[in-house]
Amino acid sequence: MARTASLSGFPEWLPQERLVELHVLDTLRKTFELHGFSSIETRAVETVGQLLRKGEIDKEVYGLSRLQDDEEDSRSTTTDKADKADPNALALHFDLTVPFARYVVENAGYLAFPFRRYQIQKVWRGERPQEGRAREFTQADIDVVGDGELPFRYDVEIALVIAEALSALPIPDFRLRINNRKLAEGFYRGIGLTDTAGVLRSIDKLEKIGEGKVAELLKSELGASDEQAALALKLATIRTEDTSFVEQVRALGVTDDLLEEGLSELQQVIEAAVQRAPGKVVADLSIARGLDYYTGTVVETVLVGHEQLGSICSGGRYDALASKGNRKFPGVGLSIGVTRLVSRILSQELATATRAVPTAVLVALNNDDSWSAAQDVAAQLRGRGIATEVAAKAEKFGKQIKFADRRGIPFVWFTDDDGKHQVKDIRSGVQVDADPASWSPSEEDLHVRVITA
Repeated sequence: MARTASLSGFPEWLPQERLVELHVLDTLRKTFELHGFSSIETRAVETVGQLLRKGEIDKEVYGLSRLQDDEEDSRSTTTDKADKADPNALALHFDLTVPFARYVVENAGYLAFPFRRYQIQKVWRGERPQEGRAREFTQADIDVVGDGELPFRYDVEIALVIAEALSALPIPDFRLRINNRKLAEGFYRGIGLTDTAGVLRSIDKLEKIGEGKVAELLKSELGASDEQAALALKLATIRTEDTSFVEQVRALGVTDDLLEEGLSELQQVIEAAVQRAPGKVVADLSIARGLDYYTGTVVETVLVGHEQLGSICSGGRYDALASKGNRKFPGVGLSIGVTRLVSRILSQELATATRAVPTAVLVALNNDDSWSAAQDVAAQLRGRGIATEVAAKAEKFGKQIKFADRRGIPFVWFTDDDGKHQVKDIRSGVQVDADPASWSPSEEDLHVRVITA
């Protein structure tokens, strides 16, 4: 089980826990690359103006300032300080989508569109730490960005890639809950609620505060009538594992061109998911996503039986986040909360590493003069991909075996004065003759594996 961090909100893993995290990261990377996504990394620091230009999230941003000791530095201007009122001040990025949009604009002349990227980095948010929420955490994003236009089919593909990636991880069953902002905004417009962004923000609070309080917000803050509030909530209660949501929406009697466009797009996503990722995707018309830059498909993902953890993967379509003059770069992407997932895997003991260290073999020392010969053996084993350590001291063999056992190393290698080699599996006690040029452990022991409980 994961330890409690000494500094709240900044998790650190023990070596065997880090192996689980690396397994998750490697699995995601391999899946993304199989689907043709290229890796990039953006800087950790952005200007406050860049970070806050879409959505009201200024309370979550960690600003940067220098620790100034001498009198010269103490007279520096406020632009060197993390003043949120100064758009040129610097701050740590709170997600990877906003920095990616800036990256696309600045490098558009060097990229081939549609540009498929994945990005795995740490991000920082100044929020209250709790289960599933940290102040420093790792995200894994995939996005496809176009130049001028981006076919809707990429919305479908992104959902399927994420479903495949999550299915390969040692996690409980999951559901991608998908909605479409066009559907929702068209519906609200069709019932006479013109502040569609405000309605979306209220509906986004549905699971936190319940239907009654959301209805009160719609009426008190947005001027909705009882009938309008009731219809907005009826839409949000529709949830299906197939395309039957289309008829359920139409049965509410609301007509609007944007609504029809959103219905068609969501229908395409669900139809593809029923065929290619059965049981992993649902149409959930309560999903709103709070950030203003989403314009179409929106997604949140929950672990079945662990819904209180919150969304482990979210995102959607954004058409205007990245632009340069009249040139726009619409995109669609999803972000996996890697740290949130790993925390749940460790705390629930859903998976574990087969050993605590990468090392498969410890080469024992007969005496201090045998260290060089032991290094030769280790080099032969490493040359064939076998992770190997050499003992530091020529202690009694029993002590060297105990050292290997404490480290979690399964095999100990012995070489006698006549140059004869033997290797011992310290778990079973079996010791056999071996040749460093040809011996290899079983495939299961060759590398650390992460196995599900």
